[in-house]
Amino acid sequence: MATITLPVEEKREVQEQEALITGAEAIAIACKLADVDVVTAYPIRPYDTVMQYMSQLVADGEMDCEFIVAEGEHSQFEIVKHASVCGARVFCGSSGVGWMYAMEALTVTPALRVPMVAMVGNRALDDPGAFGVEHNDALAVRDLGWLLTWVDSAQEALDTALIAYRVAEDRRMFVPLALSCDGAFLTHSQALVKIPSAEQVNKFLPRYERGELLLHPDNVISVAPQANEDWVMEIRRQNYRVTERACDVIREVYADFEKRFGRKYGNPFFEEFMTQDAEVVLLGMGTMSTPVKVAVRKLREEGKKVGFVRLRWFRPFAGPEIAHCLERFQAIGVIDRDFSFGSPNLSGVVATELRSAMYTGASTRPPVLDFICGLGGREVTVPDVEAITQSVFEAAKGKAQPLTQWIGLRG
Repeated sequence: MATITLPVEEKREVQEQEALITGAEAIAIACKLADVDVVTAYPIRPYDTVMQYMSQLVADGEMDCEFIVAEGEHSQFEIVKHASVCGARVFCGSSGVGWMYAMEALTVTPALRVPMVAMVGNRALDDPGAFGVEHNDALAVRDLGWLLTWVDSAQEALDTALIAYRVAEDRRMFVPLALSCDGAFLTHSQALVKIPSAEQVNKFLPRYERGELLLHPDNVISVAPQANEDWVMEIRRQNYRVTERACDVIREVYADFEKRFGRKYGNPFFEEFMTQDAEVVLLGMGTMSTPVKVAVRKLREEGKKVGFVRLRWFRPFAGPEIAHCLERFQAIGVIDRDFSFGSPNLSGVVATELRSAMYTGASTRPPVLDFICGLGGREVTVPDVEAITQSVFEAAKGKAQPLTQWIGLRG
């Protein structure tokens, strides 16, 4: 690793290391820097590479934590859930049907106000048994109180993992957070990543403190008590209040991250690419941003004014901000790496959410087309994006287009 010095403000000297690592390794290193206390593991591709690398760090004496191999995904989430209420900073994760197997544990975690951070190595849900990326696994908890974020690079994976602990463990929050990394495209692909020092991270990320909510013999409290039917609504409303302040907390944490580390993410909720003078815009999540950006540059060279918006945070969904951003375009094309059978217009999850946000928060309502693409790990290609863009331009001209299209189908 080569040590580099980044340009920083006066009185703030930052030393980082640069290494060629995968997205999975970046998450493991972030857990090491965050001084995670308890890690649980159960291997499932493509998430298992995180566990493999973290176990190596533990075996080599580079990471000090309780590393517990569970007998299944359900057990590993139950273990970290209980460790967290006892005051431990925790980490676990899964992929695809492994995430589904843990659903009971995932469902109850938000209501217990457990700020666990979990990585989802996004993978298609069986059957058929595919290991390639889809987003439906992580999206399955979108209505349960989990925060959900997607990253598109190993650098963003490391940074966002540190941000995730700061957000989830904020006393105004205390909710679980799922960090989604596209299987193979991110989990197994190497890139140069700037790794901050432990000293830097310690200044950014305080120790996890539960205070009066700590489960301990000297602090007699109940966790997961049985509430009768007359109190369920009040409990739900308490959790709902967390989502009302989530956006403010996230903004604060990103601002402090930029101040301390010098890396700027701008608007924390979404990234804009070549949108300043765009007539139409494409929108998506995760690593599809790479081929989409390549295609957008190519189309720009051909004189077509198209831009791209990449969502980082799906929960909370920053509806007013995204609506204000998108209302200025003539048409919008959503690229969904997911599906939602029976949904309005038979569209994907992201498009359905976006249409709702545009309906309530935009001063204009440009047409929103949806494109189901890249399921099961299939490549989202430049020709795919060119075809999508052509349809969006046709909609911008007022020509009727199918509201939902499946891109790249054979036969």
